[in-house]
Amino acid sequence: MGGFTTSIVIDRPVEEVAAFLSDLLNDPRWRREWVGARPASDQGSGVGTRTLLIGQFLGRRTEVVYEVSRSEAARLTEWETVSGPLPLTFRREFEPAERGGATLVTFTYEAHPNAVLRLLEPFVVSLGRRQLDGDVPSLRAILEA
Repeated sequence: MGGFTTSIVIDRPVEEVAAFLSDLLNDPRWRREWVGARPASDQGSGVGTRTLLIGQFLGRRTEVVYEVSRSEAARLTEWETVSGPLPLTFRREFEPAERGGATLVTFTYEAHPNAVLRLLEPFVVSLGRRQLDGDVPSLRAILEA
């Protein structure tokens, strides 16, 4: 099981950053691989809520359904893949940063590849990290505007 963790500081209050990043419907606004999103369940925003993300990966259209598996208001949200090409768990954690009024966000991704994808795991993990690192400036620009 491969994965990675990365952190950023956003100059906005924890509650505001957590509200934005705990709703996957916002991801197409700052993640380049997602071109659309829609609710995939009738539930609210807590554990069990499902979201369908529509994306482009290596030139192919992908549809992935994620389900909130853990949620602690303004502290963390965690999702697991329900359907899609790569089983994974990812988490976004929020805490006050050292400079007042800012938020430290920690992103953690853990891939759970099947036997075939396990061969590509180093590539997939590296690609995921590069994509996230490339998208963070967009996230910061949206939230700090």
